[in-house]
Amino acid sequence: MAAPQVAPAATAGELSVLVANLTSRTALVELAAFAGCLVLAWLVVRLLRGSEAPRENSVWFGQRIVDGVMFPLLALLLALLARWLLQAHVPTAVFKLVVPILMSLAAIRLTVRVLHQAFPTSHVVRLFERTFSWVAWIAVVLWVTGILPLLLAELDQITWKLGGTTLSVRNLLEGAISAIVVLMVTLWLSSLLEQKLLQGAVENLSMRKMAANALRALLLFIGLLMALSAAGIDLTALGVLGGALGVGIGFGLQKLAANYVSGFVILAENSMRIGDLVRVDNFEGRITDITTRYTKIRALNGRESLVPNEMMITQRIENVTLADSHMLLTTVVQVAYGTDVAKLMPELLEVVKKVPRVMADPGPGVNLTAFAADGLELTFGFWIGDPENGQVNVRTGVNLAILQALTERGIEIPFPQRVLHQARPANDTPH
Repeated sequence: MAAPQVAPAATAGELSVLVANLTSRTALVELAAFAGCLVLAWLVVRLLRGSEAPRENSVWFGQRIVDGVMFPLLALLLALLARWLLQAHVPTAVFKLVVPILMSLAAIRLTVRVLHQAFPTSHVVRLFERTFSWVAWIAVVLWVTGILPLLLAELDQITWKLGGTTLSVRNLLEGAISAIVVLMVTLWLSSLLEQKLLQGAVENLSMRKMAANALRALLLFIGLLMALSAAGIDLTALGVLGGALGVGIGFGLQKLAANYVSGFVILAENSMRIGDLVRVDNFEGRITDITTRYTKIRALNGRESLVPNEMMITQRIENVTLADSHMLLTTVVQVAYGTDVAKLMPELLEVVKKVPRVMADPGPGVNLTAFAADGLELTFGFWIGDPENGQVNVRTGVNLAILQALTERGIEIPFPQRVLHQARPANDTPH
């Protein structure tokens, strides 16, 4: 395959002209115009963002205006307009440098912001960001020096046939760049739509989460197809790939596929919702998130457990707040024999009703449940409506109230006592 004749962007003579123009007085005009473009871009972005504090991980505006996508993109458009207006009057030298720099900066800002929003805690994303930044800046240097067009022409000569298609290294590189751009836009759109779906959600939060997950999966699938097409890969070959993927799922990826499907089943059935208090595998806590692979459960002591979705489907799960958030708690106390329990029980009930978080409807109750070895056993039952705020603390409040009431009435709480009898020696005679 013959290599196409490619004119380099800047020959040695053109580089000399570029350097001469950069050191001339006309470069000051370009610098002033470029500075005006930056100031105007900053003002426009500042007005668009408003006076409110920037939202965390904002793709358009970032945290400081200049670190979002909007600023370098708007500055690039203004720089192109300024170059078009000035090229008939002065030789353009400064704008030959700043335009590719702004293009690279916009691409880096888009990639960094989208990845931060889609994967906020991933360390692999940080490595990819650095790698992409280095590649982008190196590409700018190669373009300005005129080496990049020559390098692309050489890579275009390295070809091979793949079925009925002839591919070159240049095609693969351009396809990879197109695929990255498509996937970044897809991730951005999916994250933006997910935030819109979940923003301010109080009711039907699980259904909104399911819709967001399904929407992200659909957008990523469409983006993947577009990226493969942009890379020059024949999509008809996906039939064979789909068969191989099916075999892989059937053997090595069955657990991953089961967790993925189980996540949608949990959200669709609404048997477990975000915010429910559940107990699974001797771990009790509140569901804080349901992802496609696992369910995040946070215990009241701050510990978090990542439970695979398949386990949430196949094992017995206790959902304390499925029907409603009311929970019955009990506590037991003993009083000494001879106590007038018929008179005491209503008085203690009034004390328990005054404990914070104890519900008035249904109200607390007390029963004489056993004639224990050391005293009469009274069992108190009371309801709370916010078990996610803790159970031990409200039980402690009830116990303290009961203890104070018994102390004020002079009623003894019995405790086990044992009498020891010392045997006398055989030769010991009483005096």
